[in-house]
Amino acid sequence: MAQTPALELDVRGRTVRVSSPDRVVFPERGLTKLDVVQYFLDVGDGVLGALLHRPTTLERWPKGVFEGARMATRQDSSGDAFYQKRVPQGAPEYVETSRIAFPSGRTADEVAPTELAVVAWAANLGTLTFHPWPVVRDDVENPDQVRIDLDPQPGTDFADAARVAPHVRELLAEHGLEGFPKTSGGRGLHVFVPIEPAWSFTDARRATIAFGRELERRLPDEVTMKWWKEERGAKIFVDYNQMARDRTIASAYSIRSNPRATVSAPLTWDEVPDVHPDDFDVLTMPERFAAVGDLHSRLVAHTAPRYRLDSLLELADRQERDEGHGDLPYPPEYPKMPGEPKRVQPSKDRDRPR
Repeated sequence: MAQTPALELDVRGRTVRVSSPDRVVFPERGLTKLDVVQYFLDVGDGVLGALLHRPTTLERWPKGVFEGARMATRQDSSGDAFYQKRVPQGAPEYVETSRIAFPSGRTADEVAPTELAVVAWAANLGTLTFHPWPVVRDDVENPDQVRIDLDPQPGTDFADAARVAPHVRELLAEHGLEGFPKTSGGRGLHVFVPIEPAWSFTDARRATIAFGRELERRLPDEVTMKWWKEERGAKIFVDYNQMARDRTIASAYSIRSNPRATVSAPLTWDEVPDVHPDDFDVLTMPERFAAVGDLHSRLVAHTAPRYRLDSLLELADRQERDEGHGDLPYPPEYPKMPGEPKRVQPSKDRDRPR
């Protein structure tokens, strides 16, 4: 079968080449690579705002999302999709980068989008999901966002996360903070809080832990901060480690790798109880974006307002002093961190009281 010639698109004055434009990416929806690129152009101001100047990992599905497709891992690199942390070889000159450091001490030059053509170029490479860091390239050590990830555990779903959401909003307001919710594109709910870049990753993670613990105290039957899955139960897990260095969350407007081609959709707080993640996909989001615009526009880098973490860090101090709460485990790929408790699955901990 003859290969369809490449197309050249004008993306705000920049020519972006789309190879194999009719290659099917989502068979169940009949969506092609050109459809994916066009989607990102349709929500251009939104997706660019979410990525602007941020070091960004590319989640690439060059063969499309087909039955049985799987993600490559550190243990098995033979998967059909992969995460690209370093800028791909042969990137156009307009693709700018930012040097970031991993917990291991290694560094990498990651794509840091400055214009919409970079998004279109990445989509042509099979990128569906963009994973931006909560920092900007001129200050990669100090987050300018706190990201609260409400992760439904087995036995719960998006509706359970939505029921927790008003309590998240209320607790944020008590600490002088404002959050901006979005669907994850899957079962979860994300809330992003713009902050002054005055604290380290360690501080931002500690503030997130304090927030999650207080939410768990208020909603013990609905929320958990337990890192080990065997301890969580059918609750909403506040994934505090999403604020650890080199842990990222899918950006607003990113496409998720499921058969329906759902997308991560910014919401108003009033919408949260009434929507479902399947409401927002590659076919429906452009019309919504045209109607409501970018509900996360206040999260764009270097825009106001920015909030302070002093109150949450004071809460962390009180929790440590009055309740004996210290740090919580880091992800397994991290080196042992100062003050971190034993990192061992409870059921395998021989020293754990029975």
